[in-house]
Order: sequence, then C-alpha cells, then structure tokens
Amino acid sequence: MKAGFIGLGTLGKAMAQRLIEQDVELVVWNRTLEKADGLNATVASSPAGVIARADLVFLNLRDSAAVEDVLTGGDGLLSADCTGKIIVDTTTNHFEPVLHFAEMVAARGGQYLEAPVAGSVVPASKGALTIFVSGDESAFEQARPVLELLGQKLFLIGAPGLATRMKLINNMVLGTFMATLAEAVVLGEAAGLDKAQVIEMLAAGGGNSGVINAKRQKLLDEDFSPHFSVSNIYKDLSYLQDLAREIGHPAFTGSTSRDLFALAVLQGRAEDDFSAIYAALKGPEK
Repeated sequence: MKAGFIGLGTLGKAMAQRLIEQDVELVVWNRTLEKADGLNATVASSPAGVIARADLVFLNLRDSAAVEDVLTGGDGLLSADCTGKIIVDTTTNHFEPVLHFAEMVAARGGQYLEAPVAGSVVPASKGALTIFVSGDESAFEQARPVLELLGQKLFLIGAPGLATRMKLINNMVLGTFMATLAEAVVLGEAAGLDKAQVIEMLAAGGGNSGVINAKRQKLLDEDFSPHFSVSNIYKDLSYLQDLAREIGHPAFTGSTSRDLFALAVLQGRAEDDFSAIYAALKGPEK
C-alpha cells in the first residue's frame, strides 16, 4: 500500500510514523525537509512530487493558509495531474476556505475529503484518533482502509463543510475543559491543597474526562513540550468565533477560553502544549 503525507509537524509526524509502522509505503514532503528525518519514507522535493507517486495523499498542516499554499503554490498539488487522486485533509481548517478546497481539487479531476482529527500525539501513535469526514462517500470508502489505521472512530458527516464545523465545536469543548481544569488546579493550590491530590480528586469526580487523563502528567511535571500547542487551540477557537458570528449564535465558553489562551500567547507560550494554560493562569512564583 502506498500513500503520500504532507505536513510533518508534531501531530503529522506521529500520524506518518503510525502509517509506516502499519506497512504503508509513504512518500512525504514538508516545507522544512529535515522534519522527515527518522522516517522510513521517500522524501519528495515538492507537493506535486508527492501526488505524482501516490493516489491517496494526506495533509496535516497548521491552518487553511498553509493548505491553500500546498494546493496552489509553486509545484503545489494541483499543478500535477490529479485525475483519480484523493486528497485527505486532516488539518483543522476555517469553515469557509475548506469549501473552496473541495471545488479546486474537483476542478483538477481529484476528490477532496476534509477529515479533521480529534486527538493528539499519543492516540495518533496508537491509531486511536477520532476522524470527522465530509466529502464523497465513494472516495471515503476508498480511503477507509488507511483511515482506519489512524482512527479508532470514523464519522462520515455528509456535505462538505460539516466535518470542519464539527471539529471546531469539538475543540471548543477541548479548550474549555482544559482551561477549566487548569483554573481548578490553580485555585486548589492557592487554597492550600496539594496539586497532585487536587488532580487525583478531580479525576475521581466531576472533572473526570479524556482531557484530565491525557494531561495529568503534564500538569504534575509542568512539562509543556507540545503535543497540541497553545497557538493551535487559539487558532481553532478563533475560527469557532468566526463560525458563531456567521451563523448568528453566541459561543460564550468558547470565546472566554479563546481569551484565556490569548493570555498564554502573550506570555510567550504559543508553542507550548495547550496544558500550559495552567502556568499562564498560575502566574510567576511569588
């Protein structure tokens, strides 16, 4: 089995490594080619070089601007023959340009699946991501065997744009949970409680969630090496605000959480793991 993979950031590289471990032969490209070091994969010189060698190409990029550049920039994917090719975009996109991406790929004879993933480095390495998919059902079925190597749960959500909207709503929950848990731990410490005990008791009660289970050790060790960065959750919550404004609906907790992560960005923590909101709320030691 052969596939392409473009975007070897923290999550993308974990996904690519998972596919390689599952005997998928990968052709990869990243703007910084050194990020392919350590992968048993063929490194292409451009996105066009990836799609020329693979019928199924995954994208995992920072934002919609990066996706557009990979599609249409010099030697981009759409400069090559895309007839019969499937592009699976796992990026968390803005809800507007993602519709245009589908149109652009279709105009070049290919098929575009928006397939944003829920989960970070650890579930990616275990094939335990959740994947929301919108696009053509036949393309989805063709891609399914490889998607199932990455995702434990796949949801086909029909019309283009819906998967992206669902991912933004999912990340509202993710960001809000993380900010609430971090604030609870900070407040517990300020009230004289032991941090480890606060986390243990929250996990045994109303705070029990995938978020606290995934981030427990990072909070304990204050190790904020990135699995999912502050800058990414801030971007996603900003996209969510745009969505809420577009549909004329409030997003109270999403907007508050975005502002809390903005605080972490202002403190220079943009590339830390998003659990660093704990450190941002705690502030400097007195």
